[in-house]
Amino acid sequence: MKRKALTEIVMQVIFFVAACASVLAVALICIFLFANGIPAMKEIGFVKFLTGTLWRPKNEIFGIFPMIVGSLYVTAGAIIIGVPIGILTAVFMAYYCPERIYKPLKAATELLAGIPSVIYGFFGLVVIVPLVREFGRNMGFHGNGNSILTASILLGMMILPTIIGLTESSLRAVPEQYYEGAVALGATHERSIFRVVIPAAKSGVIAALVLGIGRAIGETMAVIMVAGNQARMPEGIFRGVRTLTANIVIEMGYAAGLHREALIATGVVLFVFILLLNFSVALLKRRSEHE
Repeated sequence: MKRKALTEIVMQVIFFVAACASVLAVALICIFLFANGIPAMKEIGFVKFLTGTLWRPKNEIFGIFPMIVGSLYVTAGAIIIGVPIGILTAVFMAYYCPERIYKPLKAATELLAGIPSVIYGFFGLVVIVPLVREFGRNMGFHGNGNSILTASILLGMMILPTIIGLTESSLRAVPEQYYEGAVALGATHERSIFRVVIPAAKSGVIAALVLGIGRAIGETMAVIMVAGNQARMPEGIFRGVRTLTANIVIEMGYAAGLHREALIATGVVLFVFILLLNFSVALLKRRSEHE
């Protein structure tokens, strides 16, 4: 008994240390970001930094509003493209997919999650960019294909495995009695799924969307390769754009002084975006639980 009690105490200590290490890692990241970023924002001017439309480090002009808008545009485009496809694919795999097709389809979606970002970038550069360039010219828009639309399509593809995997798991976790009860009351197969099962799996679906959006906002390498990276206000979906993450990666290698601190402050803004996203989703989940 004593040995068993000692083992339990040791395991509790190990779990506690692991939990503390996780919290400490988050705390250190927050301290680093805010300790280095806030003074730079204060020196530049909070309003000037967040709403300025010019980014000229050589002239010490730091306005990240074009990058904020670019990140929002690209992320919104990825959501519009990736979320419906991901959820419908998860529904197909959970309720419609034949057994002989399920295993290769599941393996393909899992393989998508393991492909490096740079490979996605190469694919976008070689395949998607020429298609978007040709499509834009046919529509009367001039550009080289490196654009918001290209980055949105590529990010929509990259968030698919996250959304599909978590949504499918959430759908399968819903008790079968929900579906059977809906069918027994006269609902069709499709109506039972979309009106009963999916709402019952809402918390898991929302978690999938949050992780997908977080991946889209934080993606860097693939976006750099296809977005054009012009530090200016977006002028249309067929024009180039620079995101917050791309701005940091492109210039951090040679930045110094206030320029470097401004890039860290850009990371603070990105971090706050993620916090607001998580807070909004938590609020939405809490409200849905009380309904």
